[in-house]
Amino acid sequence: MTENSTGKDITLRIAQQPEADALLGRSPLAALVGMLLDQQVPMEWAFTGPYTLAGRMGGDDLDAREIAAYDPEAFTELFTAKPALHRYPGAMATRVRQLCRYLVAEYDGEASAVWADAATGAELLKRLRALPGFGTQKAQIFLALLGKRFGVRPPGWREAAGPYGEEGSYRSVADITGPESLAEVRAVKQRIKAAAKAARRAT
Repeated sequence: MTENSTGKDITLRIAQQPEADALLGRSPLAALVGMLLDQQVPMEWAFTGPYTLAGRMGGDDLDAREIAAYDPEAFTELFTAKPALHRYPGAMATRVRQLCRYLVAEYDGEASAVWADAATGAELLKRLRALPGFGTQKAQIFLALLGKRFGVRPPGWREAAGPYGEEGSYRSVADITGPESLAEVRAVKQRIKAAAKAARRAT
């Protein structure tokens, strides 16, 4: 699918690379894959991944059915080829295939179907948490991204997204609109990590 579920022209500044951000804005699956890759690597690296992967697969978008049916070893090679798509390319290649197989089985391969008809924020969070590779935090961050950047706002979406749904919170990728906000999000994350580290020392 190459259109976002809102039918609007979505402009993102997450990957900090125009072509990669354009793909994230028009492709629900690319956005999901970018969110899946967003751990233990810089956000820009993670969210550029879908664009790089699409190019290595010979297209300009990602298709859940194609990925689900892809030979596992060959798909892993797409991740491990230099420059690697992630710090842990083998593990992430497996997770992306698991995600796409789940989307094919549960949503006929359409990533946007995960949120298109969600009646409430709580229901949407439940659906996101059911996705392979999505724990509660990742699901809440993606829910906030959908609400803040894609206009997907079922009743109670901010509450379901927890602190990531707060306006102007600068806690996650959902709050990035350019280089300045990216720097602010990084600063907030560093402060949270420092506070958690201090708390552990105190105990």
